[in-house]
Amino acid sequence: MSNVWGDAIVEAFRDMMMRMALFFPKLLALVSFIVVGILVGLAMKAVLQHLLRAAHIDVLSERWGLQASLARAGVTQPFSQIVGRLAFWTVFVVFIFMGVDALGLPTTADLMGQLVGYLPSVIAAALLILVGVLLGNFLAEATLIATVNAQIQEARFIAGLVRWGIFLFTAAMVLTQLGIAKEIVVAAFSIVFGGVILALAIAVGLGGRNIARDALERRWRKSKDKEERDEMAHL
Repeated sequence: MSNVWGDAIVEAFRDMMMRMALFFPKLLALVSFIVVGILVGLAMKAVLQHLLRAAHIDVLSERWGLQASLARAGVTQPFSQIVGRLAFWTVFVVFIFMGVDALGLPTTADLMGQLVGYLPSVIAAALLILVGVLLGNFLAEATLIATVNAQIQEARFIAGLVRWGIFLFTAAMVLTQLGIAKEIVVAAFSIVFGGVILALAIAVGLGGRNIARDALERRWRKSKDKEERDEMAHL
């Protein structure tokens, strides 16, 4: 009985050591991927920041209003530094997933393939955010200048509506691109957009009814005067 007990213990210990021996290289590969990811990420961050600063991207971001939008969101770092940090974390996360995939665990099988397949959507979403912020600020500034020149008192309010309308449209496009609740986002955006258009139409209709009535009356008077002059000419 004691021999059977001893053999079972030895067999269990041998099996555990064999599993550890098979798992240790995979664990070492994970650590290696983490270290390499940190080094490559830092190098990518330094190179990108150097190139962006050489291209005066920080000055351009302030001129385009992007830096002001980031400041309103609580981000005070220069645009080049933000891009560098995003590049570092992107590279680091990619290497982390590669290391986890190297472990060969059943729950993480094909994890790297799924990440690579989803990465283009993330890049496209980031570009949409950048274009949306730039376009929203540009159109808001253009609207503010036009409304101020037209001596409209609600100039800032109208410019704010234009800016946030572009931002909401961009957010809907980003969520759709990422595949996050696509049907709900499209339905919600359609409802909100339709409600805003309806509210503006009602507001313009109620506010401009007197103007429209005066214009129609003037047109009617002109046409009536013309008919009377034509009748007098025939006489």
